[in-house]
Amino acid sequence: MKKPLIVILIACLLHSCAEPRVESQPYDAMLELLLSHSVKEITIAGSDEINDPIFLDTRSIEEFNVSHIKEAKFIGYETLNFKVLDSLQKDEEIIVYCSVGYRSEIVCEKLLELGFTNVSNLYGGLFEWVNQSKPIVDTEGNFTNRVHAYDQVWGIWLKKGDKVY
Repeated sequence: MKKPLIVILIACLLHSCAEPRVESQPYDAMLELLLSHSVKEITIAGSDEINDPIFLDTRSIEEFNVSHIKEAKFIGYETLNFKVLDSLQKDEEIIVYCSVGYRSEIVCEKLLELGFTNVSNLYGGLFEWVNQSKPIVDTEGNFTNRVHAYDQVWGIWLKKGDKVY
């Protein structure tokens, strides 16, 4: 019984020494446990280094309509919008996101199965994007501070912006 506890303690200590990929250490720890890390992940800073990436938003249409990354394409989660995929090349640089990265990780897996080769999950999702003061737009393309925070439980990870539920 002590061995699993020791392994968990060591893992937590190692994680606390690692450079967080988001600005909040507790958020980073939660993401480490939540995500399966089955696909390539990209940080906000890493996304800045890519020329003209295609952003795919996997949140619900209600979340997308409140705000999204400028020029992001809505692909959804439960029912994928395959029309969006028809306009993409299989080797284009694609960054997939949702609120925190869980739904987008699953969509990344599906895109890889469909033959897309350059797909990354935005680590920390739209919440981290906003937490790092990156711009978002509404459906009219106007800059906004409003962010659909999914619900009050997940909304605790959104530190900036005006939360909408």
